[in-house]
Amino acid sequence: MQITQLLDSMWEDYTALNPKALEIYNLFLTKEQRVINDHVAFRTFNDARVNIDQYAKVFIKLGYKKKDQYHFAQKKLNAFHYEHEDKMLPKIFISELLLEEFSENLNEKVQSYLDQMPKSTPENDHFCISGRHWNLSFEDYKELKAESEYAAWLSAYGFRVNHFTVFINYLESFNSLEDLNSYVKSQGHKLNDSGGEIKGSKESFLEQSSTLAYNQTVQFTDGEFEIPSSYYEFAKRYEFEDGKLFHGFISTSADKIFESTDKGQ
Repeated sequence: MQITQLLDSMWEDYTALNPKALEIYNLFLTKEQRVINDHVAFRTFNDARVNIDQYAKVFIKLGYKKKDQYHFAQKKLNAFHYEHEDKMLPKIFISELLLEEFSENLNEKVQSYLDQMPKSTPENDHFCISGRHWNLSFEDYKELKAESEYAAWLSAYGFRVNHFTVFINYLESFNSLEDLNSYVKSQGHKLNDSGGEIKGSKESFLEQSSTLAYNQTVQFTDGEFEIPSSYYEFAKRYEFEDGKLFHGFISTSADKIFESTDKGQ
């Protein structure tokens, strides 16, 4: 398998879950010749069966290398990002929930979900978009969300793309992230304003914004319910004095981006 094949499969799965992102993407294509992705983000648990190292195996096999580590104390997460030598390919950002920092009840639920998953599943090259492998009630979803929105989202959707991110440095029709945000809002999409619509700054070499997650109907054991799914992010990167572009992430900004799934639209 080629990395382009996996990325195409990731995009297809993501836009099936989040057709509004495809709508925005197609709007950009009416103004642009191409839309380049800055990064793609995933969520997982720090259980050895599905942790970051396990999740990243396919990307490493396809040429990615582990780069910087990040910690989110408030949300009790660790994360790494991975880069390919082909800088036109998106970075891969994988975070994991630190289960040991949560209640016994949450841990028991997560362990019961992962125990339902076939042991061979994480070895599949398409594991990162394999979805949910367990039964989940809406009552359990709500209970998890009261303790960790991240855990609830991951338990409801399983292993799949959390969001794609447009690299606006390569867009020709928008001079700034403010301009892009205004355009996205003018098309009827709501932005995550936690910490402000734009997270970061030119001084920190990275600016980010995102839509709020779009609501989708999900099948639970006790019925179908509408919950927030995924969102679309936009990033602008700035150069250091030596002319090299900043390729990392800012934890305080990413912390607020995570909140794009706290409520839907």
